[in-house]
Formats: sequence, C-alpha cells, structure tokens
Amino acid sequence: MTQQLPKIIPVNELKNTANIMKTCQESQVPIVITKNGYGEAVMMSIKLYEEMFAKVQAATLINAGLDGIENGAEPMEGKAFFESMRAKYGKEV
Repeated sequence: MTQQLPKIIPVNELKNTANIMKTCQESQVPIVITKNGYGEAVMMSIKLYEEMFAKVQAATLINAGLDGIENGAEPMEGKAFFESMRAKYGKEV
C-alpha cells in the first residue's frame, strides 16, 4: 500500500474557503499551506485528524508498555489484564 503525498496549496488560495473546506473533506491526506514556497501550516478534515491522533495515542501507549517491560515490569496475558480491569472497575471492558 502506497501512501499518498500531501496536497500543497499557496496561502493566497485560502481566500476561496468553500473550495478549501471541500478539498479538506474529500482529501485523505493533509493539505500543506505554503507561503513564499515554504510550508507554513497544515489543514485536514476532522476525520483525518482524529484517525491520525488515534494512531499517535496507540503508538504512545505501546511504547510506554515496551519501556515498562524494558525497565522490569512483568508482561500480562490479555485475559488476565481484562479480568483485572473488570475487578478494578466492576463492569465489562
């Protein structure tokens, strides 16, 4: 699977806000806003932002878990983890 390159538009195209919003909603990649040929800002749909943010959060949690294991924490089987969460919070997880 190849990743699409971001769209690039100059800052003066921001005058057409309706067109920019439509491009954001239809695009599956961020839109880089340039000024004098240099990247200045990034725009994206809220859906794309939430997807990217969720991936960053997941990677952060995974890395924290791996760091914990490297520092001596004991790994836990999935079933045992969920049982401990049910016992701690008293509901389905």
